[in-house]
Amino acid sequence: MYQVTFSEQSLRELNQLDKLLQLELIEPISNLKQSDLEHPREPLGRFNRGGQVFYRLRAGDYRFYFVQVDDTLHTHYILHRNSLEDFLLRNKLPVSEQQLVEQHSKFWKYLESLTKK
Repeated sequence: MYQVTFSEQSLRELNQLDKLLQLELIEPISNLKQSDLEHPREPLGRFNRGGQVFYRLRAGDYRFYFVQVDDTLHTHYILHRNSLEDFLLRNKLPVSEQQLVEQHSKFWKYLESLTKK
């Protein structure tokens, strides 16, 4: 099992939710094993960004975007699925999340702007 850490954006998103929902959302990421990361299957995905391996995990109506650092999973972003769909629609980007995160820097600039709030 991994230790899970959260960025400021992730904590802000979690803190807006009911405590019970927080626990439900955190359970899938806190139960990930090394074998899950080595061979991701839905609801877990893996992609590269700037030479770094990122993972995406769907949990309920949210998506966790995180990296593995030794025995820690550091969550960079937690996004509600509707906010992501809204972003895709407004920017007319491809609907494939993998294409989006690997090929479109606009998506990452949008995510990084969330941490500056």
